[in-house]
Amino acid sequence: MKKPLITIASGNPKKVAEIEAMLGPLPIEVKKQPSSLDVEETGNTYLDNAILKAKAAAELTNSWTIADDSGLEIDSLGNAPGIFSARLADTNEKKIEKILTALGDSPYRSAKVCSVMVLCSNSGEIIKNAIGICWGEILKKPAYPNGEFESLFWVRETNCTYGELNNAQLSKHGSRGKAARELAPYLLNAIGIKNN
Repeated sequence: MKKPLITIASGNPKKVAEIEAMLGPLPIEVKKQPSSLDVEETGNTYLDNAILKAKAAAELTNSWTIADDSGLEIDSLGNAPGIFSARLADTNEKKIEKILTALGDSPYRSAKVCSVMVLCSNSGEIIKNAIGICWGEILKKPAYPNGEFESLFWVRETNCTYGELNNAQLSKHGSRGKAARELAPYLLNAIGIKNN
């Protein structure tokens, strides 16, 4: 029997692999979005952006889609950079520098990584959205070189940075993993698979 196809609405290979690993145990076939699809994230919230991506991918592929939008929120910076995390600067090094400069020597370094994930039918209807939050704090310097935000974000539950989480830890403690777990039963139900 052919497995139902789910498209991950992202052109980011790392993100696609992460979501695919989280959905791996489910009896579905996962594909990334076509390379021709480039959705401008013009929404005011993570949910807005996730919906834009999911609907565009569903329309292009005529398949069920999962999309997410995520960001780093630093408490003492008014939850910045938030939805602008990916667009904060043009290189990872500059992004990290901006964050560390904004925080300076402040002892108030609590932060969270937020992900909003949506399930969209092949007809473009949003079936369910889910939120995942990973709590932690911003280190005073990256834990390893050439990293993204993940090298600065210390995850309290795992005693390591977000970038050092393995697949099992990402599924359990990561923001996308938490959102994916909430979405999974709705996905199975929507595509007609009983969740035993």
